Amino acid sequence: MWKKKVFLAILLFAGWWTGVSGQEYVSEVWVSDNGDGTYTNPILYADYSDPDVCRVGDDYYMTASSFNCIPGLPILHSKDLVNWRLVNHALQKLVPADYFACTKHGEGIWAPSIRYHEGVFYIYWGDPDRGIYMVKSSDPLGRWDDPVLVVPGAGMIDATPLWDDDGRVYLVYGWARSRVGYNSLLHVIELDASGTKAIGNPVMVYDGNLVGNYTIEGPKFYKRNGSYYIFAPAGGVPAGWQVVMKADNVYGPYECRTVMASGQSDINGPHQGAWVDTPGGEDWFIHFQDLGPYGRVVHLNPMKWSENGFPVIGIDEDGDGCGEPVRKYRKPALPVQPIETPVESDEFDNIALGLQWQWHANYDYRFGYPTSLGYLRLVSHYLPANETNMWDVPNLLLQKFPAPQFVARTRLLFCPVVEGERSGLIVMGRDYAYIGVRKDGKEMVVECVTCTNAEKGTPEKCVELARLPLQTLDFEWTKRETAPIWLEVKVNNEGACRFAYSVDGRKYKPASDVLFPAREGKWIGAKVGLFSVVPEGKIRGWVDADWFRITKK
Repeated sequence: MWKKKVFLAILLFAGWWTGVSGQEYVSEVWVSDNGDGTYTNPILYADYSDPDVCRVGDDYYMTASSFNCIPGLPILHSKDLVNWRLVNHALQKLVPADYFACTKHGEGIWAPSIRYHEGVFYIYWGDPDRGIYMVKSSDPLGRWDDPVLVVPGAGMIDATPLWDDDGRVYLVYGWARSRVGYNSLLHVIELDASGTKAIGNPVMVYDGNLVGNYTIEGPKFYKRNGSYYIFAPAGGVPAGWQVVMKADNVYGPYECRTVMASGQSDINGPHQGAWVDTPGGEDWFIHFQDLGPYGRVVHLNPMKWSENGFPVIGIDEDGDGCGEPVRKYRKPALPVQPIETPVESDEFDNIALGLQWQWHANYDYRFGYPTSLGYLRLVSHYLPANETNMWDVPNLLLQKFPAPQFVARTRLLFCPVVEGERSGLIVMGRDYAYIGVRKDGKEMVVECVTCTNAEKGTPEKCVELARLPLQTLDFEWTKRETAPIWLEVKVNNEGACRFAYSVDGRKYKPASDVLFPAREGKWIGAKVGLFSVVPEGKIRGWVDADWFRITKK
């Protein structure tokens, strides 16, 4: 029994930030608020793709695309549009549940919109293979209702509702070329009063192919001073621009103007986001910028309305009606909010996973779980013999890259059962790399592994770094081979990764002088986190994670 107590003592750690919900967390690696009344873009240096925001009184709520990652539909909260806290997820399971029990890269939730109407929050999104879904809740921090399929049909994406002054409800959406063979079109359809089903036929209100606004998508629907507005990006993600359409009738015809583009700035493709106002009458626009392995990071730009009824987003120094995005600017005229950022580090001291963590498929209890013992247990996933890499492993426990450069470290207790069982620290994308440990007899092999073009089934390449003895501990019911290991990855400001390991938590040995270039995933940025796998048909072991920390150095 005493050996079991020693085993538990090895795992417990005290004296560091716990990440408890309700406490303010300030990142070591990226803070947008400069502390002097200004901010620096991006306000979130993380992959909150296709952000949308709504204001309710003095509170702002943001959601973003989450694709196949679960929990999905993140909910972030702010009082000043600069400092954001991740407070919830609106979706705990993708539907159909059985289909998304397996990893479906790039599928699922595309470009959601969040709205507040008569005491209820609504989020609409397009699943490109099934249609437009909606979830709702009266409490954004509580449980959201199960998804409702509002408009069934493949190809429809990027949906936003509009509750009109007369009580009628409309929905604008775009199209995915990969599913229907065409895109750059925007349609409007009427919904019933509950917003849960279509009651009219779709009307095409804009064709971007005719006027050079190709790949127009991500429309957001608004009404101002009796006019209808559709904000939408065009030109594609890496190098596009933001347009605004205006009409006197919900079905148009819409007049269209470009209101923000990269111009002379170093901010590429500034588009797809949300117009929000403040109680004091200011207007702002939140959007993303694509940064390759870092994903689509979130920017905040000032916005002003012109006499012609169109907005200008960013700074329009030449007065042509098209603004350029800002890098640094004054904060919105809102009450001062304490500086805080979404949580990154996790001591695993709580009985719920930190909100920063996501799985690659619908959660299954066999993936792993938090404990009340001060650590996380990640159970090894069966890796079929015909799988040459970990592209389709569903229980990868990952979080977004949080900054241009950072260090991720973790302390693990490896608890394998059979030969070939592996656990470790991974940087995951279309290419991936990890530093980990593998059971080989009575030894734990430390290895660094890379895989390029994982989606195509490319085999992994492995470099053995060291061999360490496994320890045998007596439990009341069995013997267990274990060994502690500290793992590290340093990411530089170009997304290049250097892995290292330690046997004492103080001195780290680099895996190689060669840097691994992180690569984005399918519609998402690269992610960092933990894994554990075992050959198919064998008894499962596990790895216990004492903590996971994101630091500056």
